[in-house]
Amino acid sequence: MNARRVDVHCYVGGYPFRHVPHPEPAILARVTEREGLHSAWVGHLPSAFWRDPTLGNEELYAQLAPHASRLRPVPAIRPDWPRWQVALANARTQEAPAVRAYPQLWGLQGEDARLVRMANACGEAGMALLLTVRFEDLRQRHPMDVAGDLPAATVRELVRRARNSRVIVAGAGREWIREVHWGLTPAEQERVLYDISWIWGPPEDHLAGLMREIGAGRLCFGTGWPLRLTQTPAANLELLPEELMPAMLADVELFAAG
Repeated sequence: MNARRVDVHCYVGGYPFRHVPHPEPAILARVTEREGLHSAWVGHLPSAFWRDPTLGNEELYAQLAPHASRLRPVPAIRPDWPRWQVALANARTQEAPAVRAYPQLWGLQGEDARLVRMANACGEAGMALLLTVRFEDLRQRHPMDVAGDLPAATVRELVRRARNSRVIVAGAGREWIREVHWGLTPAEQERVLYDISWIWGPPEDHLAGLMREIGAGRLCFGTGWPLRLTQTPAANLELLPEELMPAMLADVELFAAG
């Protein structure tokens, strides 16, 4: 088992636009053990598409309780919804390491004061804010799935305004990451991590290029399970050029806690 490798980007539950195999928590717990992961930060996939994710969070907490040693809940909280502060307090009680938000699905921009307040509140509570760029490639999406990807500008503006926040971005590719990273000051760059679930390995070697360009410390491990295979990001790490093999990804536990 990798003592420090945490999968920050995985889900339980169904997906509204296609069938996904094995969305059950027990399966995910076995997958993390099989892949030698220390633990996984888990979201409730259906809640991303519900107007009110409250009941989905309750379901997430209940489903993960039997697997608490390996699976940690990352609830979805809408800052434009009543009583979001209560939901955040509940997340702390449940020892959630992060909170999920989906601005592109909820019609929120990076300068939205409600989103900024929640991002700061998460940071002050010792939790990261986890944003998801995409669930699937645009070419694969159902015609009713019209929200689009999370714009890089949304994340840049949010990080600039929410100065107490620590943001983890899941599902971003190389060019998206470059657009955000080089649009921030050095101090702001230190408050953002990017998971590697959508970064290509060989032969394009996007992952190796990003490690050289922005540093392995700005990247963290994520898979996108059950929408994507867990083996892909692990294989991309194993196929890194020899001079990059000792490079260590960010410790997300320390990052989230500040």
